Amino acid sequence: MAWARVCASCCQQLAEAVLPTPSGVGAEERTPLLRPAPASQSPRPSVSGGSGTPNAGFSCSPNGFTSSECLSGGCREVELSADSNSPWGPGVTGASWPTAVLLADLEQGARQGECALPRAAPAGLALLKSEASRSSSPGPTSCMRARAVAEAGKRHTGSARPELESWPPCCHGSPETREPRRGQPPTTPEPPSVMLLNGNCPESLKKEEGAVELPRENGLDEAEGGDETTGQEVIVIQDTGFSVKILAPGIEPFSLQVSPQEMVQEIHQVLMDREDTCHRTCFSLHLDGNMLDHFSELRSVEGLQEGSVLRVVEEPYTVREARIHVRHVRDLLKSLDPSDAFNGVDCNSLSFLSVFTDGDLGDSGKRKKGLEMDPIDCTPPEYILPGSRERPLCPLQPQNHDWKPLQCLKVLTMSGWNPPPGNRKMHGDLMYLFVITAEDRQVSITASTRGFYLNQSTAYHFNPKPASPRFLSHSLVELLNQISPTFKKNFAVLQKKRVQRHPFERIATPFQVYSWTAPQAEHAMDCVRAEDAYTSRLGYEEHIPGQTRDWNEELQTTRELPRKNLPERLLRERAIFKVHSDFTAAATRGAMAVIDGNVMAINPSEETKMQMFIWNNIFFSLGFDVRDHYKDFGGDVAAYVAPTNDLNGVRTYNAVDVEGLYTLGTVVVDYRGYRVTAQSIIPGILERDQEQSVIYGSIDFGKTVVSHPRYLELLERTSRPLKILRHRVLNDRDEEVELCSSVECKGIIGNDGRHYILDLLRTFPPDLNFLPVPGEELPEECTRAGFPRTHRHKLCCLRQELVDAFVEHRYLLFMKLAALQLMQQKASKMETPTSLENGRPPSPDSKSGDPQQPETGSEEEGNSASGLAKVKELAETVASDDSTDPRSREVICNACKAVGSISSTAFDIRFNPDIFSPGVRFPESCQDEVRDQKQLLKDAAAFLLSCQIPGLVKDCTDHAVLPMDGATLAEVMRQRGINMRYLGKVLDLVLQSPARDQLDHIYKIGIGELITRSAKHIFKTYLQGVELSGLSAAISHFLNCFLSSYPNPVAHLPADELVSKKRNKRRKNRPPGTADNTAWAVMTPQELWKNICQEAKNYFDFNLDCETVDQAVETYGLQKITLLREISLKTGIQILLKEYSFDSRHKPAFTEEDVLNIFPVVKHVNPKASDAFHFFQSGQAKVQQGFLKEGCELINEALNLFNNVYGAMHVEICACLRLLARLHYIMGDYAEALSNQQKAVLMSERVMGIEHPNTIQEYMHLALYCFASSQLSTALSLLYRARYLMLLVFGEDHPEMALLDNNIGLVLHGVMEYDLSLRFLENALAVSTKYHGPKALKVALSHHLVARVYESKAEFRSALQHEKEGYTIYKTQLGEDHEKTKESSEYLKCLTQQAVALQRTMNEIYRNGSSANIPPLKFTAPSMASVLEQLNVINGILFIPLSQKDLENLKAEVARRQQLQEASKNRDKSEEPMATEPEPAAAPDDMGSQPPATKDPSSPSLQE
Repeated sequence: MAWARVCASCCQQLAEAVLPTPSGVGAEERTPLLRPAPASQSPRPSVSGGSGTPNAGFSCSPNGFTSSECLSGGCREVELSADSNSPWGPGVTGASWPTAVLLADLEQGARQGECALPRAAPAGLALLKSEASRSSSPGPTSCMRARAVAEAGKRHTGSARPELESWPPCCHGSPETREPRRGQPPTTPEPPSVMLLNGNCPESLKKEEGAVELPRENGLDEAEGGDETTGQEVIVIQDTGFSVKILAPGIEPFSLQVSPQEMVQEIHQVLMDREDTCHRTCFSLHLDGNMLDHFSELRSVEGLQEGSVLRVVEEPYTVREARIHVRHVRDLLKSLDPSDAFNGVDCNSLSFLSVFTDGDLGDSGKRKKGLEMDPIDCTPPEYILPGSRERPLCPLQPQNHDWKPLQCLKVLTMSGWNPPPGNRKMHGDLMYLFVITAEDRQVSITASTRGFYLNQSTAYHFNPKPASPRFLSHSLVELLNQISPTFKKNFAVLQKKRVQRHPFERIATPFQVYSWTAPQAEHAMDCVRAEDAYTSRLGYEEHIPGQTRDWNEELQTTRELPRKNLPERLLRERAIFKVHSDFTAAATRGAMAVIDGNVMAINPSEETKMQMFIWNNIFFSLGFDVRDHYKDFGGDVAAYVAPTNDLNGVRTYNAVDVEGLYTLGTVVVDYRGYRVTAQSIIPGILERDQEQSVIYGSIDFGKTVVSHPRYLELLERTSRPLKILRHRVLNDRDEEVELCSSVECKGIIGNDGRHYILDLLRTFPPDLNFLPVPGEELPEECTRAGFPRTHRHKLCCLRQELVDAFVEHRYLLFMKLAALQLMQQKASKMETPTSLENGRPPSPDSKSGDPQQPETGSEEEGNSASGLAKVKELAETVASDDSTDPRSREVICNACKAVGSISSTAFDIRFNPDIFSPGVRFPESCQDEVRDQKQLLKDAAAFLLSCQIPGLVKDCTDHAVLPMDGATLAEVMRQRGINMRYLGKVLDLVLQSPARDQLDHIYKIGIGELITRSAKHIFKTYLQGVELSGLSAAISHFLNCFLSSYPNPVAHLPADELVSKKRNKRRKNRPPGTADNTAWAVMTPQELWKNICQEAKNYFDFNLDCETVDQAVETYGLQKITLLREISLKTGIQILLKEYSFDSRHKPAFTEEDVLNIFPVVKHVNPKASDAFHFFQSGQAKVQQGFLKEGCELINEALNLFNNVYGAMHVEICACLRLLARLHYIMGDYAEALSNQQKAVLMSERVMGIEHPNTIQEYMHLALYCFASSQLSTALSLLYRARYLMLLVFGEDHPEMALLDNNIGLVLHGVMEYDLSLRFLENALAVSTKYHGPKALKVALSHHLVARVYESKAEFRSALQHEKEGYTIYKTQLGEDHEKTKESSEYLKCLTQQAVALQRTMNEIYRNGSSANIPPLKFTAPSMASVLEQLNVINGILFIPLSQKDLENLKAEVARRQQLQEASKNRDKSEEPMATEPEPAAAPDDMGSQPPATKDPSSPSLQE
């Protein structure tokens, strides 16, 4: 069995989870999982398509209808769907993902019967775009295999986290056996192309140009080519596992499967998690009497082989070991207690899947086989039914029966007699514990070097001598077992339950996820929690008192790790990710301590707003304008927004990852109305003045500017990927200074000799729509939309995604202009065109005048493909060769000039970030360049308004993206480079859209987002005036004013005795608040809503038409519960889980007791696993072409690599598991699909939130796989859960609700609950009709589903009526001869016959009474197979018959394309013109290949 190694840094956090076995590995495998990270900031690997996003895996047919040409013949093939119904949809460009992409060895498409399907997807799902500059072979690595353990015992997250220093130098196995995977010929790297492009071209242009794909820019293709062009080594480590026998005291020997690459420490972790050995922490492993070193690899241990016996030897305790032991016992006692998840500590988070599945799906799947028609209770709760107005909150967090904890002990706490006095230390006493057992016996326990024993102390009398009997035990659990029978019984049951839970329910997430609701919980005594709060942990990391972590050193050292081959890159990325997640946790804790007043300022004598803090080697500053630094930019408002801009800059420079250039660890925390920036500290910065330190950039916004050659060299390497222009500015002495960033960007060389850049708040160019400049006119598109508008600060920047999309747009323009000029030249000269012959590439040095052989193939192809390919080749030639034909040079030069390229020989657009910066002056010699740059910025501002926003609205109209709440709408906007300040403009455009009804859901979400964001802005300043003692009263008062119908809520001020009459003037260290601490109490609902409308107008330029919450709900169709969820998530409020009477006019909805907590809202960098992502994309590309097995292997590899970098829990692993589940389902392996999807649901709940739209999607997928596995009641309860969550998050009127209701209706139809089924199906029909129009194919399918239920009820008239509606739609949309029209016609005939037969029978009864001779009527209950078939159709999974002839045609088509492709030297499959070509289909020898179907323009395809 193949096994993977895990880095020692994470061994203390290992937990075992079952992973799918990649092909070639026999037994079930499991992976050691490390401490992992949140979904809050990462670009979501959504269920969406788009070649840049992680789920662009599938092509889909519209509504499950295939083109007529694919529908003849016998053999079965499979059609997959794009998951375009996800909140992030298929049109999404992957701007936020790493740009470089692995070559999916698509070039060898023809070998082994493969076929490449260049059009296997709708436009947004273009095939994997391979980079011209980084070519690497895609062989998956087998080295990072999952770790397998035969026992039932599953690893549990320990609380200890070893430091970076303790990591061993090698963690991934040596690359000694580097051999390519069998059957995978190496790909030869192609030379980097000169042409540059970022991102994916807009879909409209793809269609126009025959989907021409362009070479893309990598960003490191020049600077760091040396590292990357070595290719992606495929490393296969031959690691056959073996089993060893473990001999532990007091239990039977057992065998354990291990791997040579494993560390001894991993065996320790397994034993600490096994049910029968979990109570041991302080032991060593001995082989033949020799102790094994913790950090040595098993293969380095002499004599260790199959069948060796490892003896567990108890070791003497130290104080540290004793503390770890007590902490571990406390963790075991609390292992089923959800309070840490509700309180948002230690990276615990909630999951409720097990409540709805009754335990593990895998086991129940085997148990329930064959019981499919057993009676099951299908009635949903009343509030889930269509049309219900009730939106209860309590079902959000159902009570899990496992959470009623078995009480093992009443109290376990540190004794007040600690620490032991000197004389007792010399007897081996380490510390004292105080315990009250469940039987109410009070005992004092000594932890000594030899173990734990009872002493004779009491609460008030110290007597450390051993009691009689003393019960000396090496483990605390063994001691407690002896003195408390209840403990013994309950602890055993607790451990049994613990190991039965799914590992994903208990592994820590990499970043903290907070819950906005929680039930009322009892506050129990907890020694570890108390110790954490008040002792070493406030300033230091766990278990290492006196030793703080040097965060800066750790963050920079991990970046310096080597990255030449795959194992090195994996180790480096894992180290970076681990340190980042630890740093984020420490920074968050520190920021809260700062605001709560627990940290002393380093400048305590200054005003509170200006104070700065250092805690745990992290520097904290508050978001206020200190020393008028931002006076010209908007004062405090600018100071508040600068940290997030700076964080975006850090994120961007980290992604470019240039060797030698360092950024600071940066986390931005919003807490209690304050913004705190946490940064790692540059060595030596505190000992020097800033003026001395800064050797590059400016400390006064451009008055004094300095530069440095080394910084210029380093920043030059980032300028191409970031589109930053190297430029010159004037300093205060009128000297020219050259920069390659904005002037605010500062360069400081630390005492460690590293080159740091900081203050990256203007990394991207300014947004001129929000920056009025006297004397500058904006383009007409901007002025027409009412721009420029004065914003409240002058730091508005364009997003990186917008810059990328704009450059890409310009590149297409450049290609078109050059192609047009070439055509004109050709036409005027009447020379033979330079074109491409099938199968042979032109010589690279061919000049444009050289005649070549005439092209074979259609004229249309010749014109578009060869024209653009010619331009590309010509541009490369011009850039590299001086002897190019002058006319060709002129063509390129003219095109470059027209699009604003900074080079006249190649396309290269860059921005000067200092244009329009107040106080920055440019030399006279640069005036032309400055003029061009100003124009470029104006064009970019116009592009956002004329292309991106209309493009977003179009995608929403087509349902290519389906946001479900504010967060997913914001995500969709950001992926297109649209800042949230444009939300008002997006809503205006929605209102003006001709398809206004189809955008109703977008309008509602947008208005809700606008209201809650405006309320958040007000809440922020409101909270700053509140003292800690009045916090819950103030928050509940604000919520009452915001959401309650009660007209005049009164705020409850803190009781007088709690408010000090004499204010202490010297208390400088209090959190920065205003003098008047009761101003918040006078707010009224009318005033708040007036302010919200004012804020919406000022910030978003949108007129809200409402004066109260009830008016808003009425006017815009909003839900109060949805608004409560949105405001709570945005501000960090946690409220009590109960039913709130928002609409009561007699009492306010919220009281002080309803506000449980306020959490921080954290923004941080999300490091990426680039290699894993490349494998993921390669796998998607394979799947898109129809090679499901190869795709599945690559996705499995990606999963292993993701696990290696992120640990077990991450949003990208969730996307991987979802795709694997879908693939297994399509290939018929339902059990594997179920297992993977169960993990995907658990992970989505844990890292994104229990009611996040992504989680709702995952629940729907899992329900489908449950149904296919005959687990009908589970499928229904999962669908009901998904429907409840969707009602809470948005409401009923959402396009996704139609899909969900169709699913529920079909399952209910399958279990013969016809009336209930009709309620859901008819609601789905109404929603589909509204959002897709009455003539859409989706609506026809809905009519058919309703007709089938009426047929089952023998109501043939209604059935006929619905089926006729469907038939009419098919006939008008697809024509008489289409397969679907014929099917519908046949069904109509069948229904008519049944109706006639029924009528005859009725007439017979009327005529002859009860003696009539009645032939039995055939009422058929639907078969499970037919229901499953319909479920597959509505979820976008189709099985399409293909004839042999179709396959032969397909092969010929593929071969022809292959030649064309080679000829044009274009490695991207979407490059060919395909406007008139027949649809290709799938490879004959792949059981799971799928042909795509024609796309019906009037109705977006019905997909998952």
